[in-house]
Amino acid sequence: MVFTAIFEPVPGPGTGEVIGVERGVAVSAALPTGELLNAPPLRESERLRLRRLLRKLARAGRGSDRRARVKRAIAALKAREVDRRKDRIEKTGTDLARRSDVTTVGDHKIGDMTRSARGTIDVPGRNVRAKAGLNRGILAAGRGRLVARPEHKAPGRVQKTNPHYTSQTCDVCGRIARERRESQALFRCVACGH
Repeated sequence: MVFTAIFEPVPGPGTGEVIGVERGVAVSAALPTGELLNAPPLRESERLRLRRLLRKLARAGRGSDRRARVKRAIAALKAREVDRRKDRIEKTGTDLARRSDVTTVGDHKIGDMTRSARGTIDVPGRNVRAKAGLNRGILAAGRGRLVARPEHKAPGRVQKTNPHYTSQTCDVCGRIARERRESQALFRCVACGH
């Protein structure tokens, strides 16, 4: 038998607080308070064990019992990493629902962002290895789940905003210009000086 439990929505503080969540690759999510939330990776000892297991897998004969044992051990390590990521997202989603009455996030299309750069046989892609690494980073950050869980916990209180030109728009005067972004970390408006 399967039972479904539908939980009550997490109540907001009732203060009209609005929190904007910026999602990234190096940092899973950044809050306006300066908090940086990262998906927890494997510990150093687990990473070493994974590397050893992958080397063992490469040496194991196909179809052997040893190969099956090594694959199960690798799967257990990967499952532990996924469980930690899901746990962090659950806790973050609950925290965001409790802290604010409205949470805004950029409406990024993750499927489009992680599309392959391989190209075709006639027109091969460029920087394919770098793009594959970027795709792994985007998917490992749990960006989609980071939006879905707060939506489940606080229905109707999560707003998706258009992400276009947000890094080039001045918060004070509202003008959009590419030259405002001096670097990834520094923004200076050429019109109002903000």
